[in-house]
Amino acid sequence: MTRPTRGPAALPDFPWDALAPARELAGRHPDGLVDLSIGTPVNRVPLPVRTALGNASDAPGYPTVHGTAALREAYVGWLSRAHGVRGLDPEDVLPTIGSKELVASLPTQLGLGRGDLVVIPDLAYPTYEVGALMAGCTVLRKDGVASSGADRIALVWVNSPSNPTGRVLTAEQLARIVGWARQRGAVVASDECYIDLGWEASPVSVLDPEVCGKDHRGLLAVHSLSKRSNMAGYRAGFVSGDPELVGRLTALRRHLGAMVPAPIQAAAAAALDDDGHVLSQRSRYEGRRELLMDALDTAGFRIGEDGTSAAGLYLWCTRDEPAMESVEWLAERGILVAPGDIYGAAGARHIRVALTASDARVAAAVQRLG
Repeated sequence: MTRPTRGPAALPDFPWDALAPARELAGRHPDGLVDLSIGTPVNRVPLPVRTALGNASDAPGYPTVHGTAALREAYVGWLSRAHGVRGLDPEDVLPTIGSKELVASLPTQLGLGRGDLVVIPDLAYPTYEVGALMAGCTVLRKDGVASSGADRIALVWVNSPSNPTGRVLTAEQLARIVGWARQRGAVVASDECYIDLGWEASPVSVLDPEVCGKDHRGLLAVHSLSKRSNMAGYRAGFVSGDPELVGRLTALRRHLGAMVPAPIQAAAAAALDDDGHVLSQRSRYEGRRELLMDALDTAGFRIGEDGTSAAGLYLWCTRDEPAMESVEWLAERGILVAPGDIYGAAGARHIRVALTASDARVAAAVQRLG
């Protein structure tokens, strides 16, 4: 039997596997583990979402890849109402099966491959690199791409608010990136999954008129309901922007059968139409954030340097020691966090602390740190 000889480039180890020893150590704590590592939502799914899911559960037929008009219109309404994006046509919106599958496969779905360069932030969500390597592309870690001399760039990932650092790019910074990419014919993909969670800065979409001048050409915005609406288990995400690019993705995904189930689409529309639950969840995260910031400061960690931790679901911390030393110190106290070098070499002396544990477990962490 002939075996395939071609395949994606060697991928890095799955980053969370490196935390297994620290997880085991933290789990020995008499009061149990406080998991502040991955960032999995723990609060209940909002009632309007669960109601819509149940009402749409009698769905014997196939859904469409492009999604229902109601879902796409709800998305456009939310982006306009909450983030000032005007002029986005519902036809230029595509629901995705969560955001991670889109991030991981976008270079392949855009037809990129060997000889194409994908730019990702210096500190970045690991899946940007994985997606580029799977397509056979070359990866360049670079903040401030306007200073880069690379000339074969096909795709530029931006992430604001940043995971892991929580840094927010201004409209002016995003506009410079968009202008630079357009001069080179590169696509800008903007991961905006934490856009509803600004604390000390207000995140801006790449589709905002101040950024792109009402021209979505070459731009893709990626959003998710996982964190803002506690819907990680639903796998409900979106990509929107350039009509030509969204059309190409839709056509390809029809061949792949990449369809969001009909009940999930109905639940997602309900989430986008309801602002109240987002404000309630923001308030919960804000309370946890304040408690953890004070406790980590007491334990000698510095937070918020150079505009970090200004938005999103994480605190970016340092105690001027190797990341795994900080991870192990916290694990000895039953607290699990992520080492910064998961996100790039520049994070070698930082840790990322999630805000997604329950109020009771956050209180336990605060007590241990105190």
